[in-house]
Amino acid sequence: MCGIAGVWSQPESSAVHQMMHQMAHRGPDGSGVHIHHEHGVVGHVRLSIMDPEDGLQPLYNENQSAIIVANGEVYNHHLLRDHLVKKHHFMSTSDSETVLHLFEEQRNATVNHLEGMFAFAIVENDTLFLARDPIGIKPLYYGLSNAGQPDEVFYFASELKAIVDHAEIVHEFPPGTYYHSQHGFRSYYSVPRRTPNNVSVDEHIRNVRQTLEESIIKHLMSDVPLGAFLSGGLDSSIIAAIARQHMPELHTFSVGIEGSRDLEAAQRVAKHIDSIHHEYVYTTAEVRAKLPEIIYHLESFDQDLVRSAIPTFFCARMAADYVKVILTGEGADELFAGYTYYKDIHDHDALHQELRRSVESLHNVNLQRVDRMTMCHSIEGRVPFLDTTVIDMAQTIPADLKLYRTNTGQNIEKWILRKAVEDLLPHDIVWRNKEQFDEGSGTVDLLQVLLAEATAAIDHSAYVSQHPTDNLRSPEESFYHQLLVDAFENHDAILRNVGRWQM
Repeated sequence: MCGIAGVWSQPESSAVHQMMHQMAHRGPDGSGVHIHHEHGVVGHVRLSIMDPEDGLQPLYNENQSAIIVANGEVYNHHLLRDHLVKKHHFMSTSDSETVLHLFEEQRNATVNHLEGMFAFAIVENDTLFLARDPIGIKPLYYGLSNAGQPDEVFYFASELKAIVDHAEIVHEFPPGTYYHSQHGFRSYYSVPRRTPNNVSVDEHIRNVRQTLEESIIKHLMSDVPLGAFLSGGLDSSIIAAIARQHMPELHTFSVGIEGSRDLEAAQRVAKHIDSIHHEYVYTTAEVRAKLPEIIYHLESFDQDLVRSAIPTFFCARMAADYVKVILTGEGADELFAGYTYYKDIHDHDALHQELRRSVESLHNVNLQRVDRMTMCHSIEGRVPFLDTTVIDMAQTIPADLKLYRTNTGQNIEKWILRKAVEDLLPHDIVWRNKEQFDEGSGTVDLLQVLLAEATAAIDHSAYVSQHPTDNLRSPEESFYHQLLVDAFENHDAILRNVGRWQM
């Protein structure tokens, strides 16, 4: 996990250094810059996960005619390397160097061979190539100055805060997309539109379990300590339990307010899987003190996102004392119908399509939260549920096996997922009612006290009138919006890129 930045069309090295400084939290282990003649500059701040000794970036090919700066992990890089070593000499065991040599062979098609989460830039022969992973697990933004003019300048960076002071126009780089400086943007992936398979329920259950296990094992790739968030809910418990089976020891981490349901459930799971468990109890005063910092790093005022970012922030802060890589359960609710509003969708085909849309929308909501809250503490968050193999498999499962209606009329969310792991976890954990992270951790209860005081000084109606394009839903959201505005001098570009929940 790292941060990348660059400018193309002119060698503005000072701008790149400033962008790297803004993202220093993403890469405390090293940094590097490449100036490519008069065409541009690319930079990198490094959090060393793979090959800590020799993986410093930028990385170069054998004759230094091509270079790469990359953020993320490519989980199949060993398989790719086995073919590439026949034609290329590797200087490191870094997965990023594998991507560079693969690009020399496959050009734009490189992205179709990569399994993982990534955003990378390759400079070769006076051209720039940028790409972002299929789902948008890793962030990437681009901007323009003097757009449409002969002296147009193209900027890119891993976070909004790094780019907004340099580019006049700023956009999120779309997931599943690559960019070539001579040919523009091209989409290479979208969540598959699959018709559910007509096979037995038992076969669906076996497919879910096997695909999940393979994905989680793949996500254990690391040359540094790795742990898992453990809220005690179904999704994080599944990941921790399967990871523990393949590791001699596993550190797990849980947070909440005093007496929260998540802390109690996480303790039960940790004991069941024999993990080294850590927990942290936060207070109203501590949350109030940290909210400006949380929102600054989150780069959003969306109230649902801020609520879930609070426990993620404190959990990541604790985990950073023990590990550099953390597994999280994001994506399971969208794949297997975990949210309450799905129960209002009674048509199976409509639910199937809504779940697909939900997965496509994760890049600038939940995935943004995971990335920012882990990276602000210099650790890497990984999301095994959102491996493309799991996504593809989930599209083959009928919606009525995800949101299952019992003979008594009860709707059970994520039913097929629960059935697939019945033997893995205690019965009460497998069948525990769904609670969002901000609910189970007690954050929602805590915020009621905090927000009563914080919003008292805000005239919500007047504030909404001052910011008519931002769709502020409540006094709570106006409060978060105000904190975001206060955090950034050039806040308009941040506000224009805030992702919103659509339910």
